[in-house]
Amino acid sequence: MPQSSSSKLQKSGSIRNAAVIGSGVMGAGIAAHLANAGMRVLLLDVVPQSLTAEEEKKGLTLSDAAVRNRLSAAAVARMAKAQPAQLYDSAWTNRITPGNLTDHLQALGDVDWIVEAVVERLDIKKEVLEAIESARRPGTLVSTNTSGLSVSAMAEGRSLEFRRHFAATHFFNPPRYMKLVEIVPSEDTDPETVALLTELCEKRLGKGVVVAKDTPNFIANRIGSYGMLVTLADTLAYGLTVEEADALTGPAMGRPKTATFRMLDLVGLDTLLHVVDNVRERSEDAEEREVFKRPELLARLVGLGRLGEKSGAGFYRKQRGEGGRSRIESLRLDTLEYGDPIRASSPIIDAAKAAKGAAAKAKALLAADPSHKHAQFAWSTLKKTLLYSAAQVGAIADNIADIDRAMRWGFNWELGPFELWDAIGLEKSVARMKREGDAIPEWVETWLADGHDSFYKTADQKRFFATRGGYAEEKTPEDLISLSALKASGKTVLSTTGASLIDIGDDVVCLEFHSPNNAIGGEILTAIRQTAQEVSRNWRGLVLANEGRNFCVGANLALLLMEAQNGEWDEVEEIIRFFQDSMLRLKRLDRPVVAAPHRMTLGGGVEACLPADQIILSPETYFGLVETGVGLIPAGGGCKEAAGLAAARAKAAAGGGKGGVDLQPPLNALFETIAMAKASTSGHDAVKLGLLRPQDRVNARQDMRIAEAKRAVLELDRAGYTPQQEERIPVAGREGVAVLKMGVQMMRLSGMISEHDALIGGKLAHVLAGGDVKPGAEVSEQYLLDLECEAFLSLCGERKTQERMSHMLATGKPLRN
Repeated sequence: MPQSSSSKLQKSGSIRNAAVIGSGVMGAGIAAHLANAGMRVLLLDVVPQSLTAEEEKKGLTLSDAAVRNRLSAAAVARMAKAQPAQLYDSAWTNRITPGNLTDHLQALGDVDWIVEAVVERLDIKKEVLEAIESARRPGTLVSTNTSGLSVSAMAEGRSLEFRRHFAATHFFNPPRYMKLVEIVPSEDTDPETVALLTELCEKRLGKGVVVAKDTPNFIANRIGSYGMLVTLADTLAYGLTVEEADALTGPAMGRPKTATFRMLDLVGLDTLLHVVDNVRERSEDAEEREVFKRPELLARLVGLGRLGEKSGAGFYRKQRGEGGRSRIESLRLDTLEYGDPIRASSPIIDAAKAAKGAAAKAKALLAADPSHKHAQFAWSTLKKTLLYSAAQVGAIADNIADIDRAMRWGFNWELGPFELWDAIGLEKSVARMKREGDAIPEWVETWLADGHDSFYKTADQKRFFATRGGYAEEKTPEDLISLSALKASGKTVLSTTGASLIDIGDDVVCLEFHSPNNAIGGEILTAIRQTAQEVSRNWRGLVLANEGRNFCVGANLALLLMEAQNGEWDEVEEIIRFFQDSMLRLKRLDRPVVAAPHRMTLGGGVEACLPADQIILSPETYFGLVETGVGLIPAGGGCKEAAGLAAARAKAAAGGGKGGVDLQPPLNALFETIAMAKASTSGHDAVKLGLLRPQDRVNARQDMRIAEAKRAVLELDRAGYTPQQEERIPVAGREGVAVLKMGVQMMRLSGMISEHDALIGGKLAHVLAGGDVKPGAEVSEQYLLDLECEAFLSLCGERKTQERMSHMLATGKPLRN
């Protein structure tokens, strides 16, 4: 790369205005996520050449702004309703201004960052970049979103000043949810440009960045597409069904449930062919060009219009069955006809399912009967992918750590290829490859010959990876706290089967849940009690966080259902009281407590957060008291905390005085949120649901949530922490109950809810409004907890509630009975 240019680049925090060129799926998604980061975004597309029927009916012409901006305006309108949501808050469409490349090109001179995201054709991208250069001011960042076209080829013909500020920022789809951004500089890109784009993507957009080389399809798509090709070839070679191949290349290998063929349907079979063609046409390696030949099967399916999910059929097809219900059919690879799904089963698949964790699952696959075709297939596809990845080190990325990160973040693999190679045993697997006649990359042979037996090692809470010159430290952000690394280095303070307390430095500890699905049961509640005692005696404060897939999906529903079905009502009440008392101990702790939830934080997970002094959510936090979905109400303190929130909001609305406080409006809003089992679509949306306090906030970087929570604990401690005191909560009383129940009855009479929904709603109303007391009466927290417990117990005894609980456990979906 050249030396830094003279143009002064900005800091990422000062970049407030951006433009995105192209309002298709990727362009709109990128624009939405820039808006999520607080930027004002100009979204431009081409001017339409003809009127729609609706435009003609309105009497519009091609010169009208509504027509000329139609493509980008329609994209913005779709954002507000998109599922899954593109924006953290649908109201943030007001941060995006639609326009067109003809009328608004000069506005590019007023923005700080321009992202080109037009169709994946080199000629069109070059034309757009030429137009951008004519309007941008010197020093403005310009990046292209491309999945694999040459960055240098795109920049041909542009000035040196432009090329120094230009690189690829390859967002993975959907941009809001996928963590990976590959930054790809050309030989002329200034190092400061790469640094600024990295800072922007990591700190402002919350992404994981890897720097890739300007080679066909960069890192993740290069290895991912190769893996799909060899899986397809081996599926045919070993005579497997698509279901068998997916069963062996999904969670069994530490990969998503979409595995291979479901993933292909999602990506698009034509898209994979485009990727394959791009590698083959740009590769200088004859052997690689042979590997990336167009598979005949894929070409035939694309020729038949079977492109995957976007065309309605690919390797799987969704059909409407009896009663309008949809059913999934699978492709027969020999006849290309569809039929009922074929269940994939074998001792090899069963062994992988039973194993815990990606490493153990891979070992189980490879330790199985080597004569079984499933074991042969798994080994063949795996070893080819490992060898190919090793051969690309230095070609597509500088090191193995970047390749592993790219596959984890871009394809949602639990372990990257080199991490997985370590897990199955580097020396043992290479020896087997040699026996089978496979060529081992020279650097791997040398690495083993030098006495190394793994690609990674850990020491002093740091991780090191293999390089040609020995181990190098894997750089991580300074404010990243890894609980797994801390536990590995002996920082566990106490542990149960469901939770661990970990020293995260500066006299602060973190309570980590690690039960199945992080559901709250007796083990976690016991750990909370032990933690409260330990923190009070020896620590400055406590963080509630974990590194599981989700923070907490709720309480242990299976245990509650079993006790209820057996009529063990004393046991059920004991469980509830134990839960309530544990949450109170967190709330009364004489040290600051900060919760840092992420992803699914439901039911009991929310109740574990509400006692904290502060909640710091990640953007992708789906937060809600959803107990009514299984026929219950929140009874771990959730209703009590909601009543307190309503009272606090009523008091704030009245200007802080006691006189004239109207509890009903905030109570109505919270009742609706809980009764309808609403969960937020983001951390920001949780604010709109009314479940957060003024001191709670959202942190843009999910990976930094534990470090941010620790900082908040230390700040509370430095400010002279005062423990939360027992409070008396003003409630709406019997009149408030009547108002809420009237709303429930109206919904019942209109057919919006079932009779059982109405029963649940009535009990929830009784608890939230404080029961049969006079309006405005101040009640104790324990009084509200008693109401919670009474209502919960009565609902547990209802047959329809038990049916809902059972259905949720069996299907993962709510039952409306």
